Amino acid sequence: MVNTERPKPPTIADERTALESWLDFHRATLALKCAGLDEAQLREASAPPSPMNLMGLVRHMAEVERHWFRRCLAREEAGPIYYSDEAPDRDMEVTEADGWEEAHATWQAEIAAAREAARGRSLDDRGFSSHHNKEFDLRWIYIHMIEEYARHNGHADLIRERIDGATGA
Repeated sequence: MVNTERPKPPTIADERTALESWLDFHRATLALKCAGLDEAQLREASAPPSPMNLMGLVRHMAEVERHWFRRCLAREEAGPIYYSDEAPDRDMEVTEADGWEEAHATWQAEIAAAREAARGRSLDDRGFSSHHNKEFDLRWIYIHMIEEYARHNGHADLIRERIDGATGA
């Protein structure tokens, strides 16, 4: 079962607490948008020919968490989970063989790994993205992740409304 409780970011906080709280809020928002749907609904494309769907968004965000926190910040050799050079959009292109339990568990594992990679680091600590061929500090990574989730949560709002009419949150 997906946790449908969202942490409320504090209205007054130090920079690190504010960034982590808003990121957790947006992570929980995506989980909330997926709550209560069956596997077919989670795979349902938003507006064909776009393959965007809720399960695909969760898989995509697992890849994004992995890239920025494990590959870039922690400089781990962590390969892609779903996509490949031959199938660059495989995270979003779900099939009947792709299941929600696996997608959700993978996403949660990447969130846990992201928290671990950031633990004890300064917001000024830098990682390197070979994809972008430049350095990024942890502050930038947090801000980018908040932006990435916020953008995709907007997509999730529209997808969810199209599936069952649910709005809000």
